[in-house]
Amino acid sequence: MSISSTFLRLHQAVYERTDGRLGHRLIGVPSLILRTTGRRTGKTRVAVLVYGSDEGRYVVVASNDGQDQPPAWLHNVGANPDVSIQVGRRRAAALARIVEPGDADYPRLWRLVNQVNHGRYDGYQKRTARPIALVLLTPAAAAH
Repeated sequence: MSISSTFLRLHQAVYERTDGRLGHRLIGVPSLILRTTGRRTGKTRVAVLVYGSDEGRYVVVASNDGQDQPPAWLHNVGANPDVSIQVGRRRAAALARIVEPGDADYPRLWRLVNQVNHGRYDGYQKRTARPIALVLLTPAAAAH
């Protein structure tokens, strides 16, 4: 296990065990907890992700640190877009929409979340030939 993955697991553990009292800005950027349903197992899967805010919605990046394979949570969202999110201590049901690079909103949303993460996503995109998808998370209250 790399130092990076160990740190991410520790960050997730702190965020979950403190019910969001710690973790939202633990790594110097805003992060949320995304809970998806495993497409094969049906079990709840958890990922802590940096996010950008866009008109009451949250934008997350399926970068997987620039690896050639997208993160498993992206496949889960594709199979079942009904997710839950936790931002700090606030929890909400949300609807996830995958935004691919060809989507008209993609460039604006990429810039927004990349800026929040201090340009790191541009570096991740350079590491892989796969186009990195974004996911737009709309909390249930905002979906109506």
